[in-house]
Amino acid sequence: MMIYFLIFFIILTLVESYVIFNLTRKTERLETWIEDYAQRVIDTQTTLKQIDDKGNFEADDEVGIVFQSIKATVDELNEITEKEL
Repeated sequence: MMIYFLIFFIILTLVESYVIFNLTRKTERLETWIEDYAQRVIDTQTTLKQIDDKGNFEADDEVGIVFQSIKATVDELNEITEKEL
């Protein structure tokens, strides 16, 4: 009878170890994805600043509205990622 309990606990321990390992691996992958995403947002914001360093896009009527919307969205994403990191 005692041997059945021992076998049960060994199997249970192996299953729990696999679950913990799997969840840790997924968490690491998600953290890496988030860090890469945050870096892409920062790079996009830098690129937008370089593209419009003279203010030509913002000054144009039709292009300026779209450019300002894109810039505002990227700024919001940058604020969110800065808070998280």
